[in-house]
Amino acid sequence: MKKIELEIVALSPSITQNNSYALVLGEIGGARRMPILVGAFEAQAIAVALERMHTSRPLTHDLFYNFFNSFNIELVEVIIYKLEDGIFFAKLICMRDGAELVEIDSRTSDALALAIRANCPTYTHENIIESAGIYLNSEERPAKREIQAKASSTNPKTNSNNNSDLKNMSFEELNDLLQQVLDQEDYVRAINIRDEINNRNNPNK
Repeated sequence: MKKIELEIVALSPSITQNNSYALVLGEIGGARRMPILVGAFEAQAIAVALERMHTSRPLTHDLFYNFFNSFNIELVEVIIYKLEDGIFFAKLICMRDGAELVEIDSRTSDALALAIRANCPTYTHENIIESAGIYLNSEERPAKREIQAKASSTNPKTNSNNNSDLKNMSFEELNDLLQQVLDQEDYVRAINIRDEINNRNNPNK
């Protein structure tokens, strides 16, 4: 199965949900973005690694990475291999003693925090990014319609983050709202809207 290489392009705090962040993965050489919701602790671990910050004592992911190095275990790559009920599943592909490959199941946020520290690539499969990804290229995503600026403040449907409100919206309204929140870089809301659109496209899942 073809693998798609990803890179971290953004880490955005949620405007509406406390202690939640949207980690945005981008397809290298492509237009698709795959937002993943993570908690504050995981976001901090990723941000510290991205900024190459040095803490006074090792954080949990630093400890694991130091453990790998001490026992001659190389983190070769991370693969996000499954998406089920909105949850991403990942594996650490490790090499022990330079010869034996070992796969270790991991939360996606933990896997990414380790991948940054190990400077190893992150991949996913085409079917996952096609299902969970969002196109940012205007030529490939649905045409953006004209929306009055006041609409989001006066229309409860476009201003709400509640799932029940999303269920009452039409496909056209959902796509309009999705483009609005992407323009605002509110990837946390984009995740909820994307999932609602995907649920309608795949009602039997």
